[in-house]
Amino acid sequence: MTTSNDRPPEVRHSPVMLHRCLELLGPALGAPGAVVVDCTLGLGGHSEALLDGFPSARLIGLDRDPQALRLAGERLARFGDRATLVPAVYDELPDVLARLGVPGVAGVLFDLGVSSMQLDEDERGFSYARDAPLDMRMDQTGGPSAADVLNTYPPGELVRVLRAYGEEKFARKIVEAVVRRRANAPFTTSAELVALIREALPQAAKRTGGNPAKRTFQALRIEVNGELTVLERAMPAAVDALAVGGRIAVLSYHSLEDRLVKRVLAAGAAHTAPPELPVIPEQYQPRLRLLTRGAEQASEEEVQANRRAAPARLRAAERVREAG
Repeated sequence: MTTSNDRPPEVRHSPVMLHRCLELLGPALGAPGAVVVDCTLGLGGHSEALLDGFPSARLIGLDRDPQALRLAGERLARFGDRATLVPAVYDELPDVLARLGVPGVAGVLFDLGVSSMQLDEDERGFSYARDAPLDMRMDQTGGPSAADVLNTYPPGELVRVLRAYGEEKFARKIVEAVVRRRANAPFTTSAELVALIREALPQAAKRTGGNPAKRTFQALRIEVNGELTVLERAMPAAVDALAVGGRIAVLSYHSLEDRLVKRVLAAGAAHTAPPELPVIPEQYQPRLRLLTRGAEQASEEEVQANRRAAPARLRAAERVREAG
């Protein structure tokens, strides 16, 4: 029998808002040798389309997940040396470009959050819909798992994680239940945590908003992988890496990511002159031009075909000036 893990990457993964990403990045990728960086390679769907759509471009693909790098490498092998895949977290972009001798890039793409592969593989523990070990590490070769966080963090720190990263209103109730449970036996599986959350929350909270565990799972995943901390470093680094005329496109999947992306792009698109200056000198002019009005969303047709596109928010900008 064929499982979801046996299917080829192009069947397992539908790249979100693919045509719009290509449309936004495309004007920067026509020159021979233009370099585009896929900071979240995953199964390589966006990267494959970029290489197919812009035959003179070269791609650098980053991912911290060894399995993703292997599968994407198989998918992109037909492009030969036009695709360079690097095991790295996306805030390591400046170091990667320095090692490869690339002074500036024409395009940068981020497709944030958890990948289709990680959601589909039960042993990764990302999904609250299936019982699995509480892992949630994007790179399983090291670092604490979600179970380690639940079983060892002080109560106050757990409350902070659930509130800050899951925007969970009932963080204290959930953590109180976690602390009582872990005093008797450590958490090991996702089903144990889902059951505890269902018991801890008020009835009214369980009747709306989908699975009541989703906010806690999001918070644990972000904490385990340091996602927001990494993104806070990666976004300014990506803007700095763009050559003039280069473009950046970012797909976010929850409000915390989207707010951070919006803040960095909006800051780059604003002038930095003191308010008393009647004329804004060149060195204070914006570095970026926004390419989207707010955050764009997937069409109804795409969401019907791919439910994982539903929460996606896309923002993009173009580099219009060197740093002052």
